[in-house]
Amino acid sequence: MQNKRSRNIFITLCVAPAFLLLVLFLVVPTVEVFRMSLYQWGGFSNTKEFVGLENFKTLWHDMSFIRSFQNSVLLIVLVALVTIVLAIFFATVLTKENVKGNNFFRIIFYIPNILSIVVIAGIFSAVYDPSKGLLNSILHGFSLDSLQQMWLGNQSIVIYSVAAALVWQAIGYYMVMYMSSMAAIPASYYEAASLEGASKLKQFTSITLPLIWNNLRTTLTFFIISTINLSFLLVKAMTGGGPDGSTEVFLSYMYSQAYGNSTYGYGMAIGVVVFLFSFALAAVVGWVTKRDVLEY
Repeated sequence: MQNKRSRNIFITLCVAPAFLLLVLFLVVPTVEVFRMSLYQWGGFSNTKEFVGLENFKTLWHDMSFIRSFQNSVLLIVLVALVTIVLAIFFATVLTKENVKGNNFFRIIFYIPNILSIVVIAGIFSAVYDPSKGLLNSILHGFSLDSLQQMWLGNQSIVIYSVAAALVWQAIGYYMVMYMSSMAAIPASYYEAASLEGASKLKQFTSITLPLIWNNLRTTLTFFIISTINLSFLLVKAMTGGGPDGSTEVFLSYMYSQAYGNSTYGYGMAIGVVVFLFSFALAAVVGWVTKRDVLEY
């Protein structure tokens, strides 16, 4: 009995610091965001006016917020689909095929993930430069001058330019995660499938994909949250939300309202919507992709 009590005290003392940090830096700020969303406050004055749900009512008629919402959803869907498809493709090639310099390619693909978002923004800003950028230079080299664009100045395509940078940054990270799952699948499964006459595609859809499905679900949920966060950082460093708000996303618009326009309470209302949307979308994705876990 004494040993059990001592063990419980020891576990409590070990967990207490982490729990305290969680409460101070996650729970309390989150509650504060919800509380401040009910006030009209500039952020720096001593006067706060309780307005209830007025900030949220204003939100649904704010076309700039609706545009940022559309941009965020577009990035989440587009970047997630392209990144995960390419990550699975490259992971399959590097894991199942005898590629010369396999480890070299793993390192090369993973490098973008360890770069600062500011560095990535600088790289792609140089690539998209209309006069001396790599992309327009390549198009000129292939006599495709008609396809040259102001990649960060054209409102109709700039959001896709940002999406390309997000895809480039994320592929290596998810590729490595999928490679670790694929490497754990017994080779005997593929040998048996080959003897039965199954094609490479059939082996992938019948063996590889089902056995990495749980990892795929986890990364997809994680990807939704990370895209919301990273899109804000990349937009702030790359376009500043322009031109004319065409790359404004959830968090960049929240930041501009809370700290740029001195409408802190309104910005916190946007934060509440982002918080609820993120968890709701993650829950829906988890429910849609749920299936029995296959063991081997």
